Amino acid sequence: MHIPRKRFGQHFLRDEAVIRRIVAALDAKPGQHLVEIGSGQGALTLPVLKQVHHLEAIELDRELIPLLSERCERAGNLILHEADVLDFDFAGIRTDDRFLRIFGNLPYNISTPLIFHLIAFADIIEDMLFMLQKEVAERLAAGADTEHYGRLSVMVQYHCQAELLFDVPRRAFHPPPQVESTIVRLVPHEHYPCKASDERLFATVVKQAFGQRRKTLRNSLKEVVDDEIWESLSIRSDLRAEKLTVREFVDISNAVTDALNRRA
Repeated sequence: MHIPRKRFGQHFLRDEAVIRRIVAALDAKPGQHLVEIGSGQGALTLPVLKQVHHLEAIELDRELIPLLSERCERAGNLILHEADVLDFDFAGIRTDDRFLRIFGNLPYNISTPLIFHLIAFADIIEDMLFMLQKEVAERLAAGADTEHYGRLSVMVQYHCQAELLFDVPRRAFHPPPQVESTIVRLVPHEHYPCKASDERLFATVVKQAFGQRRKTLRNSLKEVVDDEIWESLSIRSDLRAEKLTVREFVDISNAVTDALNRRA
């Protein structure tokens, strides 16, 4: 019997009713390119594989690989990647024009850096369905000037539509985590509501603004945005980062890009 390992943040889903609800929310179909992150003991892997007959999964714990293979061998074709998902090249497993559908019970200790890693592949992803720590899920979907709004909210919502689906109680896991969990769906935008001319610069602006979130934008962004650029914008520089919408961050970034191009 596999003992959950703390260093991998392992909390195995055991509640059959919750599993059925997650599988129904995923609504996987044969022929789709499904990728699971953190298969664990196969609580989601097995029912999804039975539906689609072909599934790729990423699992870091090498002790679970033979257990998963044995459990799923009669359900369909399971391709297991023993890898650290934070370094995983999702583009490398896309061998045709199908978009990836990614799902999983994400290890809570790496969920935020993992989501930043995943949005870098947003242009090849159809959707993502994840179980996350409730507080992290709320950050993904938070609106400007609310408690959970921050850098993660802006970056995810720039690339995706975020939807909170339902909560999962602690008792659904073994061992029970110390926090509540939430199922969230992320759907990359087919057409961006607002588009940054330079997405690296946009990411830098957002990171610097929230890195010193107690400061006004004029102070936190002083290395990037000068007085002339502020004068060209209809955004108050005495506000703090959490007051700005995603579109306003894009507007600042694009104003910086325009100024740099004029001065070149």
